[in-house]
Amino acid sequence: MKTRMLAISLLVMVMAQSCFLTSHSAEKNKLVEIRTTHGTLKVELFNETPLHRDNFLKLVEEGFYDSLLFHRVIKEFMVQGGDPDSRGAAADARLGGGGPGYTVPAEIVEGLFHRKGALAAARQGDQVNPRRESSGSQFYIVHGKVFSTDELDQMSQGQNQSRLNQAIMAYMGEHPEASQKVRQLQMAGDQNALNAFAKELETLCQSQFEALGGTFTFSEAQRDAYASVGGAPHLDGAYTIFGQVIEGLEVVDSIANSATQPGDRPVRDVVILGMKVVRK
Repeated sequence: MKTRMLAISLLVMVMAQSCFLTSHSAEKNKLVEIRTTHGTLKVELFNETPLHRDNFLKLVEEGFYDSLLFHRVIKEFMVQGGDPDSRGAAADARLGGGGPGYTVPAEIVEGLFHRKGALAAARQGDQVNPRRESSGSQFYIVHGKVFSTDELDQMSQGQNQSRLNQAIMAYMGEHPEASQKVRQLQMAGDQNALNAFAKELETLCQSQFEALGGTFTFSEAQRDAYASVGGAPHLDGAYTIFGQVIEGLEVVDSIANSATQPGDRPVRDVVILGMKVVRK
């Protein structure tokens, strides 16, 4: 079955910490209070992501986030804010493209994952942002949902198939002769030979596969969290997580339950009244 899926993928491509790390540094994590029209929450910023931590603290202390909106809200997924264009925005304004004029290098740390309440940096997609650099100001807080063991297993399999497809694409881009051979086998209608070559490619593209992270598996901590409090596991390893809500998850629930209009903006604005650093 795996070989058949790989062969199909070849044809398609040719034709077209709990919430924390197990050990933190001795220095206490910084704490930020976020006051919103739905209530107040507190987020702890991780020392393991110093660039994002310091950038967020700088913007908070400058009052950058005051009066901005949670402009994108998707129940059982996340709530997103930090677009400076959202301050006083008209009801029909298109939001989500604003920022401070810079990006932050990715700090994707093993052991930090998208459990409910995770604070992470928004970013542009991989096609235009292969280094996965973060928006200078836009962030999201995970709302998420609870997943069963079977769902997590299927997600792992899907992630590995996606990585394998990407690895094959990269290999064939570097080795045009491989792409030509697939075309020849396809034209000849030799399915057995195509399956055999697909299996061979799985070995040939191993270095590309490892560069994409290798075989993906959820840790026990991830599985426990996603099966209990929930989260957004499909985002793991692709976005920088730099904090966690430690008080006020009910506020995240309230925001996530907001009625929204097309484009995922709440019908009634959800405003960040202010942020302040409460533990430096």
